[in-house]
Amino acid sequence: MSTPVMIEARGLSKQFGKFMAVRDVTFSIPRGQVVAFLGPNGAGKTTTMRLLTGFIAPTHGTARIAGIDVQADRIEAARHLGYLPENGPLYPDMTPHGLLQFFGEARGLAGGALRGRIDAVLGQCALESVAYKPIGKLSKGYRQRVSMAQALLHDPEVLIMDEPTSGLDPNQIRGVRKLIRELGKSKTVMVSTHILQEVEPVADRVLFIHDGKIVFDGPPAELRAEGRSLEDQFHRLTEQPV
Repeated sequence: MSTPVMIEARGLSKQFGKFMAVRDVTFSIPRGQVVAFLGPNGAGKTTTMRLLTGFIAPTHGTARIAGIDVQADRIEAARHLGYLPENGPLYPDMTPHGLLQFFGEARGLAGGALRGRIDAVLGQCALESVAYKPIGKLSKGYRQRVSMAQALLHDPEVLIMDEPTSGLDPNQIRGVRKLIRELGKSKTVMVSTHILQEVEPVADRVLFIHDGKIVFDGPPAELRAEGRSLEDQFHRLTEQPV
């Protein structure tokens, strides 16, 4: 049997006024693959992820999560999806445990099932020591872990994470990389970044977007083709006419 497609874009385009942010983007990601979504600032990474998650509607094209059209049935698609935006939805006066309780109830979890999932993600994201401290008092690294725990709470099959290591120190980045590698063993993961060092440690595949178009799709090793450094390839891909 073929591996099911868990994230799919078909001819996705998004126009804001006269500006075309995403141009006819097409790709599919099978179950169990970790994909780095690479590109310079302003290339269209965040807009594409918002289209994939149903956060915004496309001008043209379709997006599917676990085979479900996110515009036709966003609620059902969301059951299969964990989304970590670049600035996650956190409430500074709440504790991590309280926030997870709130989001769990909003997702229809209750009783022992909810308690079990809260305990699981607090452990998975190493949040036990700060579970009852106000989120506003936590470091950025811990706040990022709280956002990730919220995205994992309902145990989704698909994870889409927008710049999950933005603003973190090297030790915190290492922790996030380790978590992504672990999650990739059982889930389909798409991680956007503009940091080249993020690609090889975590990704099976790279999608490179520039000027709203996919300009590379392949394994990280291909970015080093002909002995080029990742920096050289980044420059080449972003300088080519599109």
